[in-house]
Amino acid sequence: MSAIWILLGLVVLQRVAELVLARRNTARLLAQGGVEHGRSHYPVIVGLHAVWLLTMAVGIPPDAPLSTPWLVLFVLLQAGRAWVIRTLGPYWTTRIISIPDAPLVRRGPYKFIRHPNYLVVALEIFVLPMVFGAVEIAVIFFCVNAVILWHRIRIENAALETRQSN
Repeated sequence: MSAIWILLGLVVLQRVAELVLARRNTARLLAQGGVEHGRSHYPVIVGLHAVWLLTMAVGIPPDAPLSTPWLVLFVLLQAGRAWVIRTLGPYWTTRIISIPDAPLVRRGPYKFIRHPNYLVVALEIFVLPMVFGAVEIAVIFFCVNAVILWHRIRIENAALETRQSN
């Protein structure tokens, strides 16, 4: 089996596990009075990620050489992803769910940057195709994701505006 298929398979398994966790957390947050913001753009984000993975599966030859430096960077990004998820714990979800009057998380990576998860995701979208030298896929999806994230971050910032720092 080729490296591209193995790596894409691992990423898909990771994303499915994260969606299970996110759905559980989302249901709990909504049951606690949480409010979802930006629901209409969520399918666009899911679609972008699905098309990104599919484009790599179809567009990267199975015998494409693997770049070790890019792979190491991708693995480090997974550590960043885990740090974000662990820091937010039961508040981590793939949707924008805000519980009124809940304090903002200001520990872990949130001590250094307001939206570390979006930084990790943006870099992953660029770095994973680069592991296999797929520059066009990396650039195109990075740019499309940047436009979507610009919109999403505006919505999230507005939702978080009234909350207190902890």
